[in-house]
Amino acid sequence: MYDTSSVVSGGRAARTIGVAARAAKGAVGQPVTLTSWAAGASVFGEDGTPGMSTILRLLFENGASTVTAVRVAEGGTAEDYAQAFAALGREEAQVLVCDSGEEAVHQALRDAVEEASGLRHERIAVAGCAGAEASELVNRAAELNSERMVLVGPDALDSAGKPLSGVFAAAAVAALAAFAADPAAPLNGAKLKGLAGLAEDYGDNDIDLLVRGGVTPLECVAGVVSPVRGITTRTKTGDAADATWRELTTILIVDDVIPAVRSALRSRFSRSKNNARNRAAIRSQVIVELEKKLAAEIIDGYGEVSVTASPDDPTVCLVEFGFAVAHGLNQVRLTVHIEI
Repeated sequence: MYDTSSVVSGGRAARTIGVAARAAKGAVGQPVTLTSWAAGASVFGEDGTPGMSTILRLLFENGASTVTAVRVAEGGTAEDYAQAFAALGREEAQVLVCDSGEEAVHQALRDAVEEASGLRHERIAVAGCAGAEASELVNRAAELNSERMVLVGPDALDSAGKPLSGVFAAAAVAALAAFAADPAAPLNGAKLKGLAGLAEDYGDNDIDLLVRGGVTPLECVAGVVSPVRGITTRTKTGDAADATWRELTTILIVDDVIPAVRSALRSRFSRSKNNARNRAAIRSQVIVELEKKLAAEIIDGYGEVSVTASPDDPTVCLVEFGFAVAHGLNQVRLTVHIEI
């Protein structure tokens, strides 16, 4: 891997973004760390048709600061993308996007982020389709059914008013998710830069269908494109409907709190003994970290923190705690009583 940057830099995003896309030039399968669109155009060229450089432009325009990009082989098969996702899996990227709307590629992307998250490299992916109707988006979300996958619709419009695949709207949403320093802050109403409009104007019924079906719908009001609500594709547990992980902020908060606690304990308790004194200190440190998240309004509260030695392995310390995530304000409903 090599790094490149430019005087034209991006924003100050809290998270790194990983991109897998076809490009005009550049080495296939080799991760490149970028800090600007100009640097990306230098490495990957500018697209004759929308591809890598279009995604990079939308990412940096919407606040991305660091992007790790991997060029996908020109054939763009599901296996080609899976190899690119594997290359990104070895990098520190918390939000992944790609330029494909194919179902097999989305499933490979889901598998990649879930595998990385299972290895304590927590990340999410944001994806889009091309020309999909609302019902088709809901069906795709049902197939993915993962709290680590965000599916965006509809297609967008470029500055010339021409249709732009939903994968590029997904890139803009991914940049918003990466830019947000507060994981509990919802995405609704945030302006998506670089998009001139939407190919379809969803009505209230369609929006309700998409939200309940695990899709993040976009709207265009007075020429400004923005998410209506940040939703993950997780709508079921087994065959039962389950809205626990519906809000995107829920998984973002989990991915903020748990790594913060893990990092604090790792930095303070390396080469420590598993005795009562250190277990008490570990408990105190966990409470300190949870209090920080409570003060920042990232969580609403937390329960008892328990720290014990494992009965199966005396070298293992077991830490257990629970917390309640903070919830964003997605809607204000008015009930008005009028007297005449």
